[in-house]
Amino acid sequence: MVSTKRKLVVTGAAGFIGSAIVQKLLLNNDEVIGIDNLNDYYDVSLKESRIKEIKKNSKINNWGFYKINFEDYDSLYKIFNDFKPNIVIHLGAQAGVRYSLVNPKSYIDSNLVGFANILELSKIFGIENLIYASSSSVYGGNKKVPFRESDSVNYPVNLYAATKRSNELMAISYSHLFNIPSTGLRFFTVYGPWGRPDMAPMLFTKSILNSETLKIFNHGMMKRDFTYIDDIVEAIFKCTYKPATPSDKFDSLNIEPDKSKAPHRIFNIGYGKPIKLMYFINLIEQYLGLTAKKEFLEMQPGEVLETWSDTNALKEWIGYSPQISFEDGIKKFLNWYLSYYSKK
Repeated sequence: MVSTKRKLVVTGAAGFIGSAIVQKLLLNNDEVIGIDNLNDYYDVSLKESRIKEIKKNSKINNWGFYKINFEDYDSLYKIFNDFKPNIVIHLGAQAGVRYSLVNPKSYIDSNLVGFANILELSKIFGIENLIYASSSSVYGGNKKVPFRESDSVNYPVNLYAATKRSNELMAISYSHLFNIPSTGLRFFTVYGPWGRPDMAPMLFTKSILNSETLKIFNHGMMKRDFTYIDDIVEAIFKCTYKPATPSDKFDSLNIEPDKSKAPHRIFNIGYGKPIKLMYFINLIEQYLGLTAKKEFLEMQPGEVLETWSDTNALKEWIGYSPQISFEDGIKKFLNWYLSYYSKK
C-alpha cells in the first residue's frame, strides 16, 4: 500500500537543484530530510546560504538537515531507519566535468559508492519512488542531435559522464531485481538564482563585473541547452507523484537504453533548444551594460561541442514544458546575482 504521508529524503540538499526542490516540497507541506556533505568543491558559504533560505520557508517539524558523506553507509542507514521515508530524491554527487580530470577519486567515492548506498537503502526500506540525477554528459561523443533517450550512450568522454551512466545501469539492475520504481533525469545545463559558481553563468558574470578576461574554449564555437531552475524543479516535483513503471515498448530482442521491463525510466530534462555560447555571453554583456575581455582558446579535454535535448518523452510522461525563456532566465539570474553578491 502506498503511504499517504509524503516523507522525502533529498540528497545534495545544499546544492543548487537540491535546495530548490526542497523548498518546493516544504511549500507542499511534505516532510523532508536533507543530506549534504557541504564539501569545498565550490564556495561553502553559498551552500550554507541556501540552507538558511530553506529554514525561512520551513515549519518547525517538517525539515531536518544532516551533514554526511554519501559513502558513509552507517550514517545514511540510521537516517533512513529513524525517518522512514517513502520517496528519495538523490541529487547529491561530485559534480563538474573538468574537476574529474584532477580528482577522479572523489567521483568514485560519491557518485558510485554513494549511489550504491542509496540503492541498497531504497531496497531495505521499501522506497516507493526513487528519483536520481543523471546528466546530459552521458551522451558523450554523440554527434546526432537532438539527444534522445533511445540513443546509444556507450562512449562517455569524461569520468563524470561515466559515473552518471553507471548510475543509470545500477538503478536498472536494482529496479529489475528488487522492484524499486526509479527515475533517472538527465539534466541539461541548469542555471538560475542560487546557481553553481563553477558553471558558465556565474563564471562569466563574475569575470565581466571584475573586468577579468573570459576564457572562451573552442573559440566560442559551442552550444548548450540551458535550462532554467524553476522548470527543472517543477519537473522533479511532478515526478514525485508518478513513480516509474515498466515500459510497454520494451523489446528483449532490440533493447534500447531508455526502455526497461523493470520499473525504471530515463528522461531528458532540458530547455529543448541549444544556445550559442557567444549569444549567451553577448546577452550577459547587454544586461550588465559592460563589454567582456575575451581570450579564445582551443577545446578542453572532456568537453563536447553541443548539447540539445529532445524532451518529448518527459512531456508525454508528466506534461513537461519549459516556461522560462532563455532571455528571461538570464535576466532573473543576473538580478539575483547582483543582489546576492552586493551583500557580501
